[in-house]
Amino acid sequence: MTTQIICIPVADDGQVGHSWGKARTLAVATVQDGTITSWHTQTVDWDVSKAQGTEGAHHARVARFIKDNAVTDVLARHMGDDMQNMLTKLGARVHQGAAGDARAAVTSL
Repeated sequence: MTTQIICIPVADDGQVGHSWGKARTLAVATVQDGTITSWHTQTVDWDVSKAQGTEGAHHARVARFIKDNAVTDVLARHMGDDMQNMLTKLGARVHQGAAGDARAAVTSL
C-alpha cells in the first residue's frame, strides 16, 4: 500500500489555487493507492504574511507547515525556483502545472 500526504493550494470554489507561495488556503490530503482517504483544509494566509515579512521568514513558515503535516508531495499551479528548491531539500516532491478541481488534481497525481 502506497500512502502520500499531498498539499495543494485551494481556492474558495474548490479549484486549484492560483499560487503556492501566496496561498490563502491549503488542503492536505492523505492518498492511499490513488484514493483520497482524508482531506482537510487550513487557512494559512501566506498571501498576507509574505507581504509583511522577509522571504526567509516566509520560507520558514512554509517549511514548518510541510514538516508539521508530514507532507510528501506538493501539488501547485506554479511556484518560484527558490521555493521549489527549499521544498525539495525538505524531501517533498514538487509537482507543478495543476489546474481545475483540486481533489481531481490530487487523485490524478
